[in-house]
Amino acid sequence: MDQSAFRHGRLTDQLPANTETEEFLPLVTNGTGRVERIVSAGQITPPGFWYDQEEDEFVLLVAGGAILTIDGREQPVELKPGDWISLPAHCRHRVEWTSADPITIWLAVFTKP
Repeated sequence: MDQSAFRHGRLTDQLPANTETEEFLPLVTNGTGRVERIVSAGQITPPGFWYDQEEDEFVLLVAGGAILTIDGREQPVELKPGDWISLPAHCRHRVEWTSADPITIWLAVFTKP
């Protein structure tokens, strides 16, 4: 077994000092997908913009809080630490709110549909 690919870390380590913009940190990337840590501090999706991704996305909210709007769903989805959501490819969605204090930490897993 090739030990050079072994990695280890903590999602709450080395958080960005500057929280004016979101931070996207790739943790694992391979031919079938990627895993990212996302740190938000009050950032939201710009007005009129919808995420419409080519990949399936699984998101676990680790810390903070968030509210998502899913196209075609009447009620927004509120996420608290430990909550997760699975968004299939082309599921249009928006981030309406993220907690700034405490900061919001997401674990996002992107895979090919």
